[in-house]
Amino acid sequence: MAHTKAQRAVKGNRDSISKRLGVKLYGGQEAKAGNVLIKQRGTRIKAGLNVYVSRDHTLHAKVAGTVAFFKKLGRQYVKVV
Repeated sequence: MAHTKAQRAVKGNRDSISKRLGVKLYGGQEAKAGNVLIKQRGTRIKAGLNVYVSRDHTLHAKVAGTVAFFKKLGRQYVKVV
């Protein structure tokens, strides 16, 4: 009887692996062309100058330069200068 209880308790005790979302390069850091700037679910942060959005809403640098964050009309953007 004890074995069954232990198995039941453990069976639902799994956790999903973390997706490693978030900012990968911060403001003022150097980015190479193609570098991942931000991994996100949905477009919490929008793409600015020299930044493109991939299929899973990840923001990448189009060109080499310095990463900069800014706000415009209450929305947050990232650009590469």
